[in-house]
Amino acid sequence: MTNDTRLTTEEKALKINLNSDIYGCFAEIGAGQEVAANFFQAGGSSGTIAYTQSAYDMKVSDSMYGPATRYVCEERLLTMLHTEFQTMLYRLPEKAKTASFFAFCNTVESLNYHKTNQGQGWVGLRFQLKQGAAPNDIILHVKMHDNSNKAQQEALGILGVNLIHAAYFHNTDLDELLEALTARLPRERMEIDMMRVSGPDFENVDNRIIALNLVKKGMTDATMFDLIGSVMQPTTALYKKNVLMIRGRFRPVTKVHIDMIESGKRMFLQEEGVKEENVVVIFELTLKGLTSDGKISDKDFIDRAALLGSLGYTVMISNYLKHYRMVDYLASIAKGQLIGIIMGIYNLHTIFDERYYDNLPGGLFEAFGKGFGHKIKMFIYPANEETTGEVYELDNLVIPPHLRGLLQYLKDNNKIEGIKDFKRELLHIMPHDIQAKIKAGIPTWEEGVPEEVAKAVKFFELFGYVNRASNVKERLK
Repeated sequence: MTNDTRLTTEEKALKINLNSDIYGCFAEIGAGQEVAANFFQAGGSSGTIAYTQSAYDMKVSDSMYGPATRYVCEERLLTMLHTEFQTMLYRLPEKAKTASFFAFCNTVESLNYHKTNQGQGWVGLRFQLKQGAAPNDIILHVKMHDNSNKAQQEALGILGVNLIHAAYFHNTDLDELLEALTARLPRERMEIDMMRVSGPDFENVDNRIIALNLVKKGMTDATMFDLIGSVMQPTTALYKKNVLMIRGRFRPVTKVHIDMIESGKRMFLQEEGVKEENVVVIFELTLKGLTSDGKISDKDFIDRAALLGSLGYTVMISNYLKHYRMVDYLASIAKGQLIGIIMGIYNLHTIFDERYYDNLPGGLFEAFGKGFGHKIKMFIYPANEETTGEVYELDNLVIPPHLRGLLQYLKDNNKIEGIKDFKRELLHIMPHDIQAKIKAGIPTWEEGVPEEVAKAVKFFELFGYVNRASNVKERLK
């Protein structure tokens, strides 16, 4: 990193103002009025700012950007970016020959007077790095955690300056870009739970790696992307949806994982109020599940994500190691809709392990209140008993005697149910065995994974797979 990271917000704004190659406009809706103000206050803004505007009245906003049903959303932000950048090109054709243009836009909902809402918004920058070049985009969704409207606006002002400064001076290194973006903005003040870059200068950037780094660097606790790798903002994607989630390492995805999700979904769709068109199925990877030898491999992560995407599933990355924290997070988004969690029988042992909740004042009871107090139902997939080989399922779950009443309470109140419609012949498949066979070159590993996964593992040589036939041919040349 350069010494730029030590600059104050005012110094960053001044540096941009004094750079005659950078020229642009600001359009801020709602609470985001502070970004342009920082540039005006820094001095020398006439060299940088073409114009600023704020369509605070919804009717004015509609007249400028078209009618909308929602104003604080990604669609509105993208319309603003397109409109303002094209306006710059149309109004200032001569200036476009000597300066790199940018359009900074945001649409933000800050804390209301009664403090009954979550401050959040969309922030974006469309910018050129060279005169006349095709522009790039950086799109963010942020949550603001300060407990006053003024403080949230100030934080947004810092973020906006950071974004423009980082886009022009830290655009070649992802780590630098993310660090510069959050300079002087601790997580307690602002959370970035979605970030996406695009354009000619970001052709080699995989937005899934950005999603991973948002969680890895503590900028948010969860983010997600769809089957084609497009980054999604969780609150928008899951709002009032029936979420069905399976957690795991998926290294690789096996036939057991597919049977778990398919049999679990069949049961989930039988629950009252759950309709297939409103169900979102998520495969969730935790940071711990991505860790190998104390490190997180970007390539290994992309390999797993690509396999899940090829099977048509949405992927979430989270830092919610404990079950109750993930459920609490999903419940805040689902807004009263039923949430389903599919879990293997042996993972349920952890849920009922009282030592797992030593960090909570209320121990296991507090965790169960958070984890099961919402509209949630857990579907438990059986396994082969480790010693006898018999089917081990919810009906014969082994837990301490003093917790059996709690388990019965969950059953009686439709909070937990064992999966019965499963494929008994698949229970012998273990992901760690599959992985070991792949590395050892034992071909029977293919029997335990879906055909699409086997083809991908071999074609891309994933998880330690080596195409020995190709290597032999190479040596015989």
